[in-house]
Amino acid sequence: MAKVAVYPGSFDPVTTGHLDIIRRTSNIFDEVIVAVFVNPNKNPLFTREERVEMLEEVLKDFNNVMVDDFAGLLTEYLKEQDGDVIVRGLRAVSDFESEFQMASMNKKLAPEIETLFMMTNTKYAYLSSSAVKEVASFGGCIEELVPEYVIDKLIKRLKKEDKMVTEEDRN
Repeated sequence: MAKVAVYPGSFDPVTTGHLDIIRRTSNIFDEVIVAVFVNPNKNPLFTREERVEMLEEVLKDFNNVMVDDFAGLLTEYLKEQDGDVIVRGLRAVSDFESEFQMASMNKKLAPEIETLFMMTNTKYAYLSSSAVKEVASFGGCIEELVPEYVIDKLIKRLKKEDKMVTEEDRN
């Protein structure tokens, strides 16, 4: 029986840190579902469809990885997908407390589902989608922080949303 891992997140946008977790997870499990979570408490820069499309493009060479999206309880989504394990990336000790709380709640809701905490590669410990958006909005270099495919999409979206800081803004 295939072991199915679900890696949920907002992926707004997907970063090289996310890709590292996905690659490593795909080496451990038979099937990995990268699930774009629709969080009503967040105001994403990209639509759900755009985030799914970007992930599908950057993950197209991963044979055992599929991309999906969901809203609602993660444990219910895993049951629908016959998922066995929730994968969560940890960048720092500060991530652990909230992730542990969520994992404990998920265990209460679905005792049969395990949560696997995967430590990020240390070269990505500082990296988050929020940090990438902030650096990009100030015109900083985001190469190596997000896949090449995402760079232009991010810059265009920030400009469209009038979230780019210009020279005039800085003076």
